[in-house]
Amino acid sequence: MKVTINDVAKLAGVSMKTVSRVMNNEPSVRKKTYDEVMKAVNELKYQPNLAARSLAGTKSFTVGLVYDNPNAYYVLDMQKGILSRCKDEGYELLIHPCSGKDENMLEELTTMVTRARISGLILTPPLSEREDVIEALDKLEVNYVRVLSGRQTEETQTDCIFVNDRDASFAITEHLIGLGHRNIAFLSGDKEHKSTLERLAGYKEALSSNNINIDDALIIDGHYSFESGVNNAKALLSENKSVTAIFACNDEIAAGALFAARLMTIKIPQQLSIAGFEDNPFSRQTWPKLTTAHQSIETIAQHAAQLLFTKTRGTRNKPKELRKMFTPELVIRDSTGALE
Repeated sequence: MKVTINDVAKLAGVSMKTVSRVMNNEPSVRKKTYDEVMKAVNELKYQPNLAARSLAGTKSFTVGLVYDNPNAYYVLDMQKGILSRCKDEGYELLIHPCSGKDENMLEELTTMVTRARISGLILTPPLSEREDVIEALDKLEVNYVRVLSGRQTEETQTDCIFVNDRDASFAITEHLIGLGHRNIAFLSGDKEHKSTLERLAGYKEALSSNNINIDDALIIDGHYSFESGVNNAKALLSENKSVTAIFACNDEIAAGALFAARLMTIKIPQQLSIAGFEDNPFSRQTWPKLTTAHQSIETIAQHAAQLLFTKTRGTRNKPKELRKMFTPELVIRDSTGALE
């Protein structure tokens, strides 16, 4: 038998109107009342009719994920994390890919927000890093949360979830240096991603901290793709025989570099160590498996979604409790080894 709003009201000892206010996340509801209603909702496994809720009033129960990222694993994990929080909060998720290179992208984003009656948005890099996107959303007065590469400070906004790529990159480079490597190449990702710049900064900081000169010839521009790793590693290893280690900006690039090295009969890690970043399936599908930095995209997405729901419902929860900086953790596998 289907559980109704009346069943929830009876169990919680409140009126149906109060249940409706709680389900609509109205900030004026007292915390004690909110907790009692939600306890009844969970006990009865009550599922509100989202379509009816949206049609019945002005409040929307749809949030959007906006992305321009070629990494399918990143996007899927982001969706999974947001969906898990949407289910808990009674929201629907609208997934909207955008192309940052499209000159009509801002117009497209504006149309999507207004037509779909979006309650709020979660923005991922590189769109989350674009000031024109943020200005457009501020004009629309829509709630949003940004996932950003960077270090959190006291001055940073409360609408951001930070990923500390720089410190993680420093740790990977230090790991390679600790194995005896001095000629460490860096295979870059797309420059429009701030994560690329942050990871490069961490690489450079580690070299400088260990009194190793930064050789610009070992820093190779590229893209976040397997093919970029293959092509750039082939060119690099053909021209520079002194390179003993490669730090790739993500696991796809690293997997491509490993493939190129194998084609050139270079032994991994006996002759060349290779490390990636992100700990996506590419890092575990290669042989040998890749040393990398693990970042839980799903967990990051959950925190971003929870922060967004806090903003949409008002001041019931404190945003400070949800502001968080994630630092990817070094995962050492067989693709890196001591210099022989």
